Amino acid sequence: MPLAPHRDSLTPVHILLATDADWVVDEVTAALGDHETSFTICREGRLVSELVAVGNIDVVIADLQIGSMGGMAVAMDLRLDASSGAISEVPLIMLLDREADVFLAQRSAADAWLVKPLDALRLRKAVAAVTSGDSYTEGVPLQEVIVEVSEELGSESDEAETPEAETVDAG
Repeated sequence: MPLAPHRDSLTPVHILLATDADWVVDEVTAALGDHETSFTICREGRLVSELVAVGNIDVVIADLQIGSMGGMAVAMDLRLDASSGAISEVPLIMLLDREADVFLAQRSAADAWLVKPLDALRLRKAVAAVTSGDSYTEGVPLQEVIVEVSEELGSESDEAETPEAETVDAG
């Protein structure tokens, strides 16, 4: 299964993996590694933007906790540099430690995020999504999903406030 369905199968995908955890490097490279995919491993979050500026990076995968500068700061740094024109816009996948970290991923403008533990299927889906211009998210709280569905249905009547929705809103 190629990582990027929209790409020519001969076009390589280069992933910048930002983590200082050897087990994350092992899991991500094992899950995504094939003859079309290459990796740059960065163990210092503060260097990610510089590597994106000089390299031909297709996707950045950032661990939430990376040495001196975590994934949230890396994401914000990449977005600020891209908005100023210093680097090209690059899709970012954040690796979260727990579902409670979804809030951080949303605020950092990450294109995708996965909650650990990782597995090959989810990693491949996330990379395929972001290289196609889509997003991939996990751990979005149920309350937000209900609100989004209600908005998509265009429910303007009182029917939107069902007993089930009230129970979820009550926490």
